[in-house]
Amino acid sequence: MARRRRGGAAKKATGRADWSSWPAYEAAASGLRNYWYPVYWSAEVGRKPVGVTVCGEKIMLQRDQHGVAHALHDRCLHRGVPLSMGVEEFPGTVTCPYHAWTYDLSTGELVAVITDGPDSPICGKVAVETYPVDEAVGLVWVFIGDREPHPLHEQLPEELQNPPPYAVGGRVEDRDGDWRLFAENGFDEGHAKYLHRTSYWRIFKTMPTWNIVHIERHGRWIYRIEDERHWEAEFPGLGTWSNARPWKIKPRQHQGKMLGNTGGAKRNDPYILSQDLPGFASLSLPGVLRIAYPQFIHYEFYVPIEKGRTKYVGVMVQFKTGLAKAVFYAKYLGGIRWLFHGNFSAQDGWMVEATDAPPERLYRPDISLLEWRRLVEEGNPFDDDYVMPEDALTSSKASDAPGSADGDGA
Repeated sequence: MARRRRGGAAKKATGRADWSSWPAYEAAASGLRNYWYPVYWSAEVGRKPVGVTVCGEKIMLQRDQHGVAHALHDRCLHRGVPLSMGVEEFPGTVTCPYHAWTYDLSTGELVAVITDGPDSPICGKVAVETYPVDEAVGLVWVFIGDREPHPLHEQLPEELQNPPPYAVGGRVEDRDGDWRLFAENGFDEGHAKYLHRTSYWRIFKTMPTWNIVHIERHGRWIYRIEDERHWEAEFPGLGTWSNARPWKIKPRQHQGKMLGNTGGAKRNDPYILSQDLPGFASLSLPGVLRIAYPQFIHYEFYVPIEKGRTKYVGVMVQFKTGLAKAVFYAKYLGGIRWLFHGNFSAQDGWMVEATDAPPERLYRPDISLLEWRRLVEEGNPFDDDYVMPEDALTSSKASDAPGSADGDGA
């Protein structure tokens, strides 16, 4: 005799089979074009070529004799050997290690074939593709696109366009996982309070159990604004759950619009305060996360390598000079890089790599990722023909998200 399941039949959670509601987003598995991407620490690019892949394009980076960085398609036209395996035989050039085809770093033109003599007839007739290159925030940036690049200066976060002196610490590494999922994770309200409760970065600080948020649009950024913070919750029939532990300190709650900063601080950096940022966490195209702590700003750039692979560029910027700058570097190298860019950020990496979506089942806190997807659908704000849609988000709250009314996600 078959047993009847108590409580009746369970409702099957059938999520979306794809991202067809966001066609531009769904098509962007290899990244978004016509943007600048940070790809390497400036200090690590020298006269020995190095290779990177961005949006599926293989690129070689190398400095010339004047210290100027250049980017070429990482493929010798002769037999397809990566030029990043080559050497600089003549100033301002790179030579393929196979048959010594030699290219000008500025133009990509073939200027010599050492194994064919000084009068090689193919010289001057072919050239490899070059890429626009610039440097900022201690990083080398490459423009991936099909048009003339807009100035890198315009794409940087506003507070980095004309900043006071600052110190930079960070991590650049390749990770498994879709760049879109990394961006969603970075701006995601739901995971931080639970996943990161065990991180060393928060080992002595209590995390809220859940928050109520809304999303605001300001220019090309979307902001996650915290309205309420709940330290514990009573779940009917289950019990009380809280992140509180005897050794953890509950942060101060009078952060105002920066309520999302669970760290708190006795003093706020005057330059960060002067930016009047609407919220603690914000996101912009082509996948730039900004977390504004009182004493520093943390940025994450999610650089598409190829489908399913992402270059994580995490940068911590503190606007300090002199002794204060030296103290920041000492703290960063002494522990922060392991606590924050190591353990804390690694937790995000593990979850993104394990994520298998779509299909997916969304809930109220997913308002953050939905507004991010809509931002991508609007198009590139740096394109000449870009027009912000009239119905672009100005403010959206969690009750607008799927599942807010009847518990049924998208």
